[in-house]
Amino acid sequence: MLSVDCLRRCIIESRVRLRRRTVVGANRILAGLVLFCIAGCAASGVSTQWLEHESDITRLLARMTLEEKLGQLTLLWGGQSEDGNPDVRKKTASELHELIRTGRCGAFLGAHGAAYTDGLQRVAVEQSPHRIPLLFGNDVIHGYHTIFPIPLAEACTWSPELAEKSARIAATEARAAGTHWTFAPMVDIARDARWGRIAEGAGEDPWLGSVIAAARVRGFQGAKLNSADSVLACAKHFVAYGAAESGRDYNTVDISEQTLREVHLPPFRAAVDAGVGTIMSAFNEINGIPASGHRGTLTDILRGEWGFQGFVVSDWTSVTEMVNHGFAADNSDAAARAILAGVDMDMSSASYRDTLGDRVRRGSVPERVVDQAVRRVLRMKYQLGLFDNPYADADRERRLHLCEAHRSAAREVARNSVVLLKNSNGVLPIGARVRSIAVIGPLADDRREMLGTWAVIGKPGDVIPRIEKSVVTIVEGIRQRAGSGVTVRYARGCELNGGDRSGFAEAQRIAAESDLVILAVGEGRDMSGEAASRSSLELPGVQQALAEALCAAGKPVVAVVMAGRPLSITWISENAAGVLNAWHLGTEAGHAVADLLFGDASPSGRLAVTIPRNVGQAPIYYAQKNTGRPPTDQKYTSKYIDVPWTPLYPFGFGLSYTTLEYSNLRISRSVARPGESIEISAQITNTGSRSGIEVAQLYVRDVVATMTRPVRQLKGFQRVDLAAGASRTVTFSLPVAELGFYDSALRYRIEPGTFRVWIGPSSTEGLEGSFEVAGG
Repeated sequence: MLSVDCLRRCIIESRVRLRRRTVVGANRILAGLVLFCIAGCAASGVSTQWLEHESDITRLLARMTLEEKLGQLTLLWGGQSEDGNPDVRKKTASELHELIRTGRCGAFLGAHGAAYTDGLQRVAVEQSPHRIPLLFGNDVIHGYHTIFPIPLAEACTWSPELAEKSARIAATEARAAGTHWTFAPMVDIARDARWGRIAEGAGEDPWLGSVIAAARVRGFQGAKLNSADSVLACAKHFVAYGAAESGRDYNTVDISEQTLREVHLPPFRAAVDAGVGTIMSAFNEINGIPASGHRGTLTDILRGEWGFQGFVVSDWTSVTEMVNHGFAADNSDAAARAILAGVDMDMSSASYRDTLGDRVRRGSVPERVVDQAVRRVLRMKYQLGLFDNPYADADRERRLHLCEAHRSAAREVARNSVVLLKNSNGVLPIGARVRSIAVIGPLADDRREMLGTWAVIGKPGDVIPRIEKSVVTIVEGIRQRAGSGVTVRYARGCELNGGDRSGFAEAQRIAAESDLVILAVGEGRDMSGEAASRSSLELPGVQQALAEALCAAGKPVVAVVMAGRPLSITWISENAAGVLNAWHLGTEAGHAVADLLFGDASPSGRLAVTIPRNVGQAPIYYAQKNTGRPPTDQKYTSKYIDVPWTPLYPFGFGLSYTTLEYSNLRISRSVARPGESIEISAQITNTGSRSGIEVAQLYVRDVVATMTRPVRQLKGFQRVDLAAGASRTVTFSLPVAELGFYDSALRYRIEPGTFRVWIGPSSTEGLEGSFEVAGG
């Protein structure tokens, strides 16, 4: 397969050789070479879009000084404030302008708003040496002004269409406000709920994670990067950041090469295949080598095996942190190691700008490596259309941000993100007999906490011309939906943290006066996300004690659990009449929860991550290995002596307001060979009295192999909307090529043998069959 950079070098080197020839003859040969390269790219599946501006980039590089080149590889904080980060010092306008004017910085993060970014951009395109526009990047993780559910919640929709839709809206709002580049999606596989950044990804499974990763890349980048509703996406954190030991952020990762390739790399490959423009290197080390200095992953795999054409940016100071890792002697050594490994742009530390010039002049870093990195960055600036249209659109910014269409979409995605975990005796949806509702809990009426982690631009009480826009809280949503015929009472009950129980009495009083209690508990937005690992997965503070006091009153209690991670809610699960896992739902949280509570929509969310019984089970995930002593009732098997080994709720689980039945499993062939596919189908019938959405899931197991295999692996899913009494057949096409694994020599192989297969509603249920894979 021809690589883009190889072809680029071929063109450039040929230009040099052709200088001695006649102009006409040289141009004819060069034109033929370009056509050959284009044909080669097309034949090998490599995009030729970069060729459009390659000559412009070559001319720019020829005019740039080494210091100006290093400026293009420097990403610095350019925000209006320190943003609460002690490592950030706000630069004055004159300081920023001087950096831009002298070409010592080519990209900024933290700069928001059309007016502000245009002011900085004007300096770049009017006063900098080569008029190269700035690239503005920001953490547009789950919305810009209109905040959607956190990514973990969004993954629980099991809907790539909704994931793409939310990313598209975020991109539209962000681009109008001057942001060209989002540091999303986070595609790290996470199986340890202690890790705070589990909130930012798609959960524990590489198949689901890959589908969501590709969808979000498509949503952010759109059909063309230079359109008014597209931003450059950034798949992060490359790679295995989610496997941090003990769930502690930034911690060591030590995993097998097979696990790296089978679990952690697939979502990144899906993002690359979807055309992602940038990749962010991670903070962690991988088997002894820091990710930002790991040439094996950044160059050999990412560019060599996958043909990635964009650029790699480091995470915040992850380049210079290689000194702390003990991998680099000083910042200069770290910068050299990073750029030689494949990191093109340094975020925040300025180590490239400040140290690589000397390295190049001494010969320890070839200038062609710097040129290659600059070319990749400039290529993206051209594809974004910044050389033609560098400015934001203030009028569009005002019209689009928090518009009704975007809020409606946020409500739709939030509704579909909620997972119904328990519904005893049909306590939900709320029926006509309920004439009074007590809404209680520290998260019942708190706008800020609805937004979740990394809601950088979403501020409670946002106001834009024409209409005041604000986050909808749970109690507000219930009051609006309940109407005047139902009495809705509210009490906070307790704080998110701390031991104060002084609010219990009021909470118990209004519960006693009501027909139903809605209890809103969980984590605050700052308790998950970056640098927010926890050693406990219990409800913080005295929230469980509040739940116990309310359940003791004898009124039915429905718990709405909001958090950035799966919490160990064993007591609530056993004692509440109903449980909704609502995560952090964003701007339209209250409306979405009310839609489900009152039955205006049926819950359709399914868990994208396993919920443990307690923190002692972490990390826990469905695709475990069987071990030589799988758990049974016998003593000497793999289990605990104090809790069941099974999770509280398994991956893929979720209830509906109706009942569904699977039947008639069919497998198209009993024996298949490499290169063939197997059709597997089942019938799903809605046996209840209400319509509902089911997520049918396909799992397989390789029964015997030369490397031990997981007990189940997800290989497909379909969302099915069924009216009451209706039936539908779901069919999955399973290519035999997807049944392989990496052997001890890291060769991908498909071995003959027996495979078990399930179609069902979760990772622990379903109709079961089997088929054989024969040798090629």
